[in-house]
Amino acid sequence: MAKLANDIIDTPAVMAAKSHLRNQNPLVIAPSTNNGLSGNAVNIGKLLNMKNYYFVPFKQDNPISKPNSIVFDASYIIKTLEYALEGKQIQPILLQL
Repeated sequence: MAKLANDIIDTPAVMAAKSHLRNQNPLVIAPSTNNGLSGNAVNIGKLLNMKNYYFVPFKQDNPISKPNSIVFDASYIIKTLEYALEGKQIQPILLQL
């Protein structure tokens, strides 16, 4: 997410994602990170504000032992893809525990 948010193209995966976006196609991101509510929050915020980026809804992984960790909810993947193809972000993005 940080590389996409800051336009750092240095791996085949990021290059493929940017090429996909250059063709005006939606890019769906399913975040799972230990620092999603700390250091990576700024990158998530940037991507939420950019065109053609769509997020699978996510929630805190374990607020007690890992307070900054987030994980996507796999039950929303298909619905997120359907919405993204319509140019819409599924809501809510941030799920409750």
